[in-house]
Amino acid sequence: MPIPYPAIAAYALAGVITASVGPVTGQNYPIKPIRISTSAIGASSDFTSRLIAQDITETLGQPVIVENRGTVPAIEYISKAPPDGYSLLIGGSALWITPFLRSDTSWDPIRDFAPVNLVERSPNILVVHPSLPVKSVRDLMALAKSRSGELNYASAPAGGSSHLAGELFKAMAGVNIVRVAYKGAAPGMIGLMGGEVHLTFAGAGSAVPHLKSGKIRALAVTGSRPSALLPGMPTVATSGLPGYEVESIDVVMVPAKTPAAIIKRLHQEIVQVLNKPDVKNKLLLAGVEVVTGTPDEVASMMKSEMAKWGKLIKDVGIRAD
Repeated sequence: MPIPYPAIAAYALAGVITASVGPVTGQNYPIKPIRISTSAIGASSDFTSRLIAQDITETLGQPVIVENRGTVPAIEYISKAPPDGYSLLIGGSALWITPFLRSDTSWDPIRDFAPVNLVERSPNILVVHPSLPVKSVRDLMALAKSRSGELNYASAPAGGSSHLAGELFKAMAGVNIVRVAYKGAAPGMIGLMGGEVHLTFAGAGSAVPHLKSGKIRALAVTGSRPSALLPGMPTVATSGLPGYEVESIDVVMVPAKTPAAIIKRLHQEIVQVLNKPDVKNKLLLAGVEVVTGTPDEVASMMKSEMAKWGKLIKDVGIRAD
């Protein structure tokens, strides 16, 4: 369930970069293949990267190659890549949350990166085992307060979306629900369906397929607004816990000091791809909703996310070292 928070300066609308073959501007860029570094094969950012790469290969007139380096290795690689517009990162909250979780992080999300686009978002879904006698978020909070320390929730590894969503819920609701750590989202969902745990804050992709079976029951989505991924489902914030919001957010980033004209060109090309109805439909089926925010909106989002999660991680004492 994630995703930098000092403001990133606005970018000018013109820039020049010098390559070995001579000056390159936003007008004659690109002159060689572009590489997108992203997560492992099969993750949502991998799927999105390939959709984007396929389309902008045609419009930019150069091959766009997706490299599955893994989440942290991809971030590390792009943080040290040349700022020439030929190395892109597509990923999510690990970029700005990991530095709060680990003491050995090699990158700074503000110093080492420049934003290009918001790409997609996906809320977690608060789901419970059918045997739990609750039908709403208010019911769950009341039960948790009456049975302090007796309820538990499935969590992915430390600092993952479901973990942070669970800890934020506990902090804001003032309840004591015990974390049960699993190695990943799939084992956690199996544990919930098998009755090993009472609830979890699951990613939409792992929860939605099991809702129709009746093996789990959804109470609310964790986003700031209702989600097309689960029509008609209320948010946690409107169901008894105002201000609660957790979303997985993917962005496009480039190395810091990439010329503004190149950032502008990449932003325009990627927005055109994301606004295509077939791309939106494919991503919705994959469990995410398209967003097409500007570089400034990415910066604002990162600032807000870092402030929220940095405080929670410090207050709770979460470490992933």
